[in-house]
Amino acid sequence: MATEYTALLCTARSFDPATGVATLGYRLDGPALQEFTETITFPVAGGTPPAAFERVLELLHVVAGVSYYKVGAPPRVVSPYPLGPAARAFVTAVYTHGLAEYAYRNNLPHVLDLQVEAPAGDPGPIEPLDNAGRPPLSAVGGGKDSIVTLEILREAGFGPVPFSVNPNPVIESVNEASGLPALAARRKLDPRLFELNKAGALNGHIPVTAINSLISVGAATWHGLGPVVMSNERSASDPNLIWNGHAVNHQWSKGETAERLLRAAVHEHAGITEPYFSLLRPLSELRIAQLFAQHDRYDDTVTSCNQAFKLHDPTVRWCGHCPKCRFVFLAMAPFMPRERLVRIFGKDLFADTDQVPGYLEILGVDAHKPFECVGEVEESVVALRMMAEQDQWRDAPVLTALLAAVPADARASRENVLAPSGPSFAPPRYAKALGDALK
Repeated sequence: MATEYTALLCTARSFDPATGVATLGYRLDGPALQEFTETITFPVAGGTPPAAFERVLELLHVVAGVSYYKVGAPPRVVSPYPLGPAARAFVTAVYTHGLAEYAYRNNLPHVLDLQVEAPAGDPGPIEPLDNAGRPPLSAVGGGKDSIVTLEILREAGFGPVPFSVNPNPVIESVNEASGLPALAARRKLDPRLFELNKAGALNGHIPVTAINSLISVGAATWHGLGPVVMSNERSASDPNLIWNGHAVNHQWSKGETAERLLRAAVHEHAGITEPYFSLLRPLSELRIAQLFAQHDRYDDTVTSCNQAFKLHDPTVRWCGHCPKCRFVFLAMAPFMPRERLVRIFGKDLFADTDQVPGYLEILGVDAHKPFECVGEVEESVVALRMMAEQDQWRDAPVLTALLAAVPADARASRENVLAPSGPSFAPPRYAKALGDALK
């Protein structure tokens, strides 16, 4: 089906401030022409949105097209809007780096070299929007990372507003546990996309965080709020493998490069002074798990399991069989009593020897790092060795098996893993709040 299409065109766009509904159109050109319409419903703020909001919608229109591009992987993507250098670099990276796993799995190397086309000329002037001093919009996904960010912002007096795209019962329960009034948006894909997938269209992972991030920036802009604060950690920048000379990273749109490109694109195209950053960028997953252990009010609601999310059942929060469950259990284990961890997960993964093969992948012993949102190999090894020092885990059969399998000389610096490092785009007062939380 990939050869049937010649281009993805982003077509009509409209927005109704009375309902908050943005309508985005797309067309796949070729002998088997396909047209799609997607809707995104923003929480209504009242009044006319600022000009910056419409500019954010332009970027969102182009970026959200990745969902329809993957049906056939045409050689061209066409934006209807003039794009400056930063905006062009961002949207092109979304279609190349963001779809690298999709390209790898479907053997489509041309995707990695795609260039998004746009009309010549300047997008036109935009009045700067100084939002830096306003309360932040804090993205909530239901997992430990966004909970840690929310609590740091709350404790520092920033007055965060929790926000989610398509919140399921798990996310709603986390918001309820926070006690903070939350906002939400709804994204509805064209049903035709699912019909084509069932008929055998190309499919695969897309950089959904890039889409949700722009939806978040749009919501914050319309509601007169400050920056969107994400909870993407240091390990999100770590690729899974190298293919055709390109890094393939399942978490690319959560990584440092994507954050830098998005910030520059929104600043250039929409004029927003402080659009977006990840508070936890300098931290490892292990250090975030250590911070989460200080907040037990979320024990009955937290989940990072994508399989559980698909069930839409708040009583089933961890499947206990996926890479995400395995890694989060491992990351939390050194920092809390075993009884509490087992209560959070509903099962003891280190008592189940069927988990050993999956843990060997996470620990870098077998194959490459799984195509999942899991941490770096080094921090997994550090967590394992920290568990080995604790009496509460000495009788765990999975721990025994993994210690025997991991090479004794495997790189595992506890100091490197737990210490903040690397770039951060957090403004100084937010960086101070993170530093205070780490003391």
